[in-house]
Amino acid sequence: MNPYFDSKEEVLTALESDEAQGLRSEQVKSKQAQFGRNQLVEKKKKTNWQRFVDQFKDTMIIILLIAAAVSFGIAMVEGDVAEFFEPALILLIVILNAIMGVLQESKAEKALDALKSLSAPHARVLRDGVESVIDAAELVPGDIIKLEAGDFVPADARLLKSASLKSEESALTGESVSAEKDALAQIEENAPLGDRSNMVFSGCSITYGTATAVVSATGMQTEMGKIADLLNNENDTQTPLQKKLAQLGTYLGILALAACAIIFVVGLFNGIPVLEIFMTSVSLAVSAIPEGLPAIVTIVLSIGVQRMVKKNAIIRRLPAVETLGSASVICSDKTGTLTQNRMTLVNAYVDQSDELEKISEHNSEAVRKLLMYATLCCDGSYVVEASGEKHIGDPTETSILKASYLNGMPKEELLKRYERLGEIPFDSDRKLMTTINRIDGKYMVIVKGAFDIMEKRCVRGDLKKARNMNDDMSKQALRVLAIGYKEIEALPQNLVAEEMENGLTLMGLVGMIDPPREEAKKAVEVCCHAGIRPVMITGDHVVTASAIAKELGILHEGEKAITGLELDAMSDEQLANEVEHISVYARVSPENKIRIVKAWQNKGQIVSMTGDGVNDAPALKAADIGCAMGITGTDVAKNAADMTLTDDNFATIVEAVKEGRGIYANIKKVVGFLLGTNIGEVILVFVVMLLWHKAPLLSMQLLWINLVTDSLPAIALGMEKVEADIMDKKPRPKDESIFAHGFGIRIALQGVMFATLAIIAFLLGENITGELAGGQTMAFIVLSLSQVIQAYNMRSDHSLFKIGVFTNKKLNMACLVSIVLVLLVVFTPLKVLFGLIDLPIELHLIALGLIAVPVLVMELSKAFGLIRHQ
Repeated sequence: MNPYFDSKEEVLTALESDEAQGLRSEQVKSKQAQFGRNQLVEKKKKTNWQRFVDQFKDTMIIILLIAAAVSFGIAMVEGDVAEFFEPALILLIVILNAIMGVLQESKAEKALDALKSLSAPHARVLRDGVESVIDAAELVPGDIIKLEAGDFVPADARLLKSASLKSEESALTGESVSAEKDALAQIEENAPLGDRSNMVFSGCSITYGTATAVVSATGMQTEMGKIADLLNNENDTQTPLQKKLAQLGTYLGILALAACAIIFVVGLFNGIPVLEIFMTSVSLAVSAIPEGLPAIVTIVLSIGVQRMVKKNAIIRRLPAVETLGSASVICSDKTGTLTQNRMTLVNAYVDQSDELEKISEHNSEAVRKLLMYATLCCDGSYVVEASGEKHIGDPTETSILKASYLNGMPKEELLKRYERLGEIPFDSDRKLMTTINRIDGKYMVIVKGAFDIMEKRCVRGDLKKARNMNDDMSKQALRVLAIGYKEIEALPQNLVAEEMENGLTLMGLVGMIDPPREEAKKAVEVCCHAGIRPVMITGDHVVTASAIAKELGILHEGEKAITGLELDAMSDEQLANEVEHISVYARVSPENKIRIVKAWQNKGQIVSMTGDGVNDAPALKAADIGCAMGITGTDVAKNAADMTLTDDNFATIVEAVKEGRGIYANIKKVVGFLLGTNIGEVILVFVVMLLWHKAPLLSMQLLWINLVTDSLPAIALGMEKVEADIMDKKPRPKDESIFAHGFGIRIALQGVMFATLAIIAFLLGENITGELAGGQTMAFIVLSLSQVIQAYNMRSDHSLFKIGVFTNKKLNMACLVSIVLVLLVVFTPLKVLFGLIDLPIELHLIALGLIAVPVLVMELSKAFGLIRHQ
């Protein structure tokens, strides 16, 4: 059975139903057993414990747990209470991360819950010849239901009878105008959802008219149910940042284990006691792992989230901030995202004139009269209050009312002056609306409707010129209404449409469109400059979509605009070949949207999908980052997305991309800073143990350096403001390593620099003081403070003096605290606990010189182009 293609008699027969009596009680029971309840089914949820355990499958987390176990072992062996601080801190970080992950993941389930909330709770149904109100969940295919304005549609249904019926289907189709419905319409077999005018769909609402319909599908078989199924089957994608940090954790683990093994073997061969060499090896392993990295990255992302909130973007998953910054394709819904989701009158044509006149606040007298007559023939309302505009009723009518209001002719005042004496409401058969008003003491019949209908009913007016004007406006994707009138001698007792709506004089035409947002064009331009490809995906007609796309700068010469039917006819291979040449997709289904997103992803692109409707939700979830509209967006879209724009402003996406890129750049700086300093520690211990068979730093000294340099300076570095030229770069490739463009080599060389400085300090300290502790003290001072200074060098690939040495106030405070913590254990009695000794003044002066070396090296590298701004 094809409910929209087959005749209503064939549909009733297939569903074993009777239009006059409805289903019999025994049929209902049988069908309920066969089809189940009319509600959405969701996949089995994970328990909170399962989610919690899943958080520990990340490589970095596993390494941190191993580090905690090793640190705990050291503490147990040494029997020092202070040593338990390190493993306790690591475990605290891991558990907090796991709890945060569980809380974030639990939000994902709200998508299906929001879909359920769209389902109508009750339905008027005819059973055994009796009409009653029942729980909508009890409906079955074959039930006869009654619908009227204001009702939510409880299930997908084929119309049997309809009167002036309109349904709001923007959540499913993306169209901003209520869809006209007609029980007698004949629909093509493969018609897209938006063209099935003899059907109503679950979760949509009736905005006008009445209807009787037979339920054709319930529960998961409805169009809403198919979307729920897509949401069930679509897994959340892992963000690039998560993948890169997992890869980083693996590398660090291998490095730590290899270094431990080599040092342990070298120590044994050189006769160092087993416990001592074991503790040194463990200290080396802990030094190799920047245990604060996951927590610091989370903090940096959280700070980014707070910045985004101030710019009208709410992030649901922390790593989504970075993902948006690397987006290379933005697949955007049209209605409500790129456009205002509000029909607006833009042009008017008055009979006998030679050109169109743009609608403004000061139109000509002829256009003002046209607007006045059109307004008198409208049922909607346009009200301006302190809180803003209110559009009540059909969007095409409210667009006329607004234009009239702007010209100083509010509908309420016009109706007081020109009383409405009669009306013939719009219906989908006539496609006309008629009113009779008393104007200047005369009975005036005013008719409005589509030009092709009005043309046949007008006997006066330049219809040829009007036809040309209608065609011109239609090519601009405008929706055109014609206004006609005639004077009658007396008010008839009975209003007959055939009598009232003939013999008319054509007064003129009005053209309207859901216009682009003013800021969207600029936003699209910035996206293109930043190497981001905008693509329009909409449920609207291809002509309308193409016109809007051209105006916004999305559709260019040589690029294509296709329909969902054309997309369905393409194989995956054909789509792969064509996807880079298609900028507009019109009349698409939810399945089409997912297919488009995945076609771009298969090209190696990072795809962002923006949208507001239920029909957008599966694609929002499938995309690398889904971005929902907060005002017009459905709860389904918001909960399926990674990010919500609270102002529904496409331009906000540009700011979000900029912020995302800045956050990724900051995370990269943090990673470079932490790894460079930690690699320096590893090389220091490794080389000194290998060449001189001595420990250049004690385990407690290493742990203190890590605590001082891996925490506050790293966090403050992650709060660096976004650099001005961040949007001048192209998006990063999807598979690009965080160490690309020589960044990994730079980190390694910086590690070598720190190790070299610390080795020089160690040898000088030991030789001048004659004590191993003197060398360790000197190495401790130089390594810890040079690493603090390195935080400033990592702020930018531009010269530190160009961006301002002390412009990051948070970094100034963090580094000051770190320096105080270092000096605290060097110059107070605490030095005894850390195995440090007093140094002569000349060593302190030498230490200051060595600490300044990283600034000199980094500035020279930037000046000579060895460090290029990526």
